[in-house]
Amino acid sequence: MRSVRMRILATVLVLAGVGVGGWQLLPADENTDRTITVGTTDAVTSLDPAGAYDAGSWALFSSVFQSLLTFEPDGVEPVPDAAKSCAFVGTDLRTYRCTLREGLTFPGGRTMTAEDVKYSFDRVKRINSDVGPASLLATLRSVDADGLTVTFHLSSPDATFPFKVATGAGAIVDHTKYPENGLRKDNSVDGTGPYVLTSYTKDEKAVLAPNTHYKGDVKGTGKPVLLRYYADPAALEKAWKAESVDVATRQLPPAMLAGLSPSDPNQRVSEADSAEIRSLVLNTAAGSPLRDSRVRQAIASLINREELVDKVYEGTTDALYSLIPAGITGHTTSFFDSYPKPDAKKARALLTAAGVHTPVRFTYGYGKARGSAEQEAAELKRQLEASGLFKVDVKGYEWTDFQKRYASGKLDAWAVGWVADFPDPDNFVTPLVGTGNSMKNGYSNKDVDNLILDSQRYSDRSRTDADFQKIQQTVAVDAPLIPLWQRKEYVVSTEDVGGGQYLSDGTGVFRLWRLNWI
Repeated sequence: MRSVRMRILATVLVLAGVGVGGWQLLPADENTDRTITVGTTDAVTSLDPAGAYDAGSWALFSSVFQSLLTFEPDGVEPVPDAAKSCAFVGTDLRTYRCTLREGLTFPGGRTMTAEDVKYSFDRVKRINSDVGPASLLATLRSVDADGLTVTFHLSSPDATFPFKVATGAGAIVDHTKYPENGLRKDNSVDGTGPYVLTSYTKDEKAVLAPNTHYKGDVKGTGKPVLLRYYADPAALEKAWKAESVDVATRQLPPAMLAGLSPSDPNQRVSEADSAEIRSLVLNTAAGSPLRDSRVRQAIASLINREELVDKVYEGTTDALYSLIPAGITGHTTSFFDSYPKPDAKKARALLTAAGVHTPVRFTYGYGKARGSAEQEAAELKRQLEASGLFKVDVKGYEWTDFQKRYASGKLDAWAVGWVADFPDPDNFVTPLVGTGNSMKNGYSNKDVDNLILDSQRYSDRSRTDADFQKIQQTVAVDAPLIPLWQRKEYVVSTEDVGGGQYLSDGTGVFRLWRLNWI
């Protein structure tokens, strides 16, 4: 997940601490068309924007599709991309209108119209894929198209709607190439992004060529890129050491990351704080052994994040005690306030009050290629079982299978990462704990939903602090998920490749076009 702005804000959100570090090198003037090879473990769930809401898919989408709006590096407000302009109509934040740029063309030669935009948004909501981004568009009631003008009608005031348009959920497809009621199944893409997908082999590679017809916010469409997908961090590290890739990112093994040095003359290292988080999600639905909030509170009372971060991640992540990560408006420490230290006595009392037999047995699933997920699962199992109160059945699954399993309620608990789609606290609340959320864990709380709606009324996002504090307090009590850690982001490249620092800057955009030969 995992992992997925515009309005425009009256007061700018500051993504404090989510900055770019390491090498800040300018590309050389020489014009070489040599391909840059980028290695990653982020799997692609689907090439169809209606069928994916995960980091690997959206990283690719940001290169091959356009949304009406996008984010510039380190930007906190969306800017026009496929659109020439966008703005709310009136003051009630219920109508949002965009005018398309002229002359945008799909790979087949068709000119993009507002009808393509309407079609793209409508099909995301209509298909409503279990692993798709429809939940991001919960406030979108209808879309009108007229020539180059698109008008969005919202069911309630939503100052965050422009942010959502700028994500992969707003990717614009050619309406003649994508089925209305189902996902596209082939390995082709018809978008208007900075790159054209010339070849794709699932779980192996994506070949990208600069799109010479691109018109939008990106100035210059970069070098040819070969994206190589690896099964796990160890395989990516092996490829890096074998010089099979020029750039390695998301995810390398913690031991390798802990040993990286920016002073190494043979590589360039970019390290940045990020808003990526990871949580243990708990199934709250009827029939789950974790349906009682007291059982979930008992789990939260036993987890030792500091040990987890130290043993599994070797200091390359930070313990997280909040639904909203550090650096994002509204961040609190609600889980620390409720569960300040591991407390087996408290956990036992909670289970006794819930009237359940111990040890409580439940299943725990994880995606096999997701960083150190196997080691993480083993450590959490150890912590919970050491109390004698739980018995955890752990199993890893191939990424797509894993998503389908938790989305269909076949797991009691699962660990997922969440990569910021846009730098606003709403992005860590609505899709994670709102009714119908992307975690698919059955959680619903009317107070949380009402607070979400209230927070979306404010263009001045600093006025949302009280709402998000109350939401996080409620979530800490209900414990439908348990925050674990917040990631530091690393990109490693050879000494002759610059621009790696732009691949991850907290805006959710994977800027492959910024890579250049030095």
